[in-house]
Amino acid sequence: MITHLSRLFLLFFLILFTISPVNAKTFKIASLSPDGSDWMQTMRAGAKEIKQKTNGRVKFKFYPGGVMGDDQAVLRKIRIGQLHGGALAGGSLVKANQDYRIYSLLLTYKNQGEINHVRQHIDPTIKQGFEKGGFVILGMAESGFAYSMSSKEDISSIKKLRQQKVWAPSNDKLSQETLQSFGVTPIPLPYGDVLAGLQTGLIDTVAMSPIGAIALQWYTQIKYVNDMPLLYSLGILAVNAKAFKKIKPADQKIVREVMRKAFDAIEVTNQKNNIEALEVLKKSGIKFIQPSSEDYKKWQGLADNANKNMVNSGQLDSKLVSQVKKLLKEYRQNQ
Repeated sequence: MITHLSRLFLLFFLILFTISPVNAKTFKIASLSPDGSDWMQTMRAGAKEIKQKTNGRVKFKFYPGGVMGDDQAVLRKIRIGQLHGGALAGGSLVKANQDYRIYSLLLTYKNQGEINHVRQHIDPTIKQGFEKGGFVILGMAESGFAYSMSSKEDISSIKKLRQQKVWAPSNDKLSQETLQSFGVTPIPLPYGDVLAGLQTGLIDTVAMSPIGAIALQWYTQIKYVNDMPLLYSLGILAVNAKAFKKIKPADQKIVREVMRKAFDAIEVTNQKNNIEALEVLKKSGIKFIQPSSEDYKKWQGLADNANKNMVNSGQLDSKLVSQVKKLLKEYRQNQ
């Protein structure tokens, strides 16, 4: 009788082991992107494919639309294990990898071709740096070039910019340092409060990509755009490295491959959408102002000093900067 029961229990556990996912994991991911946006649709499609290819061992649960708070709130929740990752602005992750600042060099990348050429060579280094800092990067896709935008007046000169109430994301040290390098004292606000800030006059100047300004409805309050790409920004799907390494190596490979393809698709879409978004902003009556040659020299001079200070203060690897300068020189010569 005991032998018979033992065999039944053994059979039960064998069946349970066979039908239960091994190393099963549900990654909880937060994002500021609204549900239904291109970003969320593509990430959800990738998650569905991952679930199928891993036979349900790896799943994703998304929290879109900022319901988990801004990027800094999401990072805090990742640290305490409430979340496993987030689709975040690259600048919010700079503590994990200071070399990300290479993409935020001011007035350095002049057009899409230049940044595409640089990223082709530099992205692997940046991803490796994040992994050393505790994050596995499942995807990187551009938000695009950020332009300074004003709800009040033309800000094509540094003098005029310093007279404005300029927004910076709360707890985003990189953005705040960028503005301070131009002699501006920023007003920190969460992304979710920016539209109301523009409407009430609490702030009157922001820096954002064209698609970001439209998606967040900020463009409805904007009257002027400084027609000069200020800096480049990326959206990054980052997952806590310790959590990621708990799934099987074969499943890790599947997740990386599927999400990389998903973010390649997001990248193509965003580049196309940013071009279209610029036209939408122009057709909406917003005035695009070109800085005079004298004003541009002042902008460039301050930008160059800020970029040098990042290297001199140890915030950015001088070898990486030299590599980017070499890549830009090669690209421009070939053009």
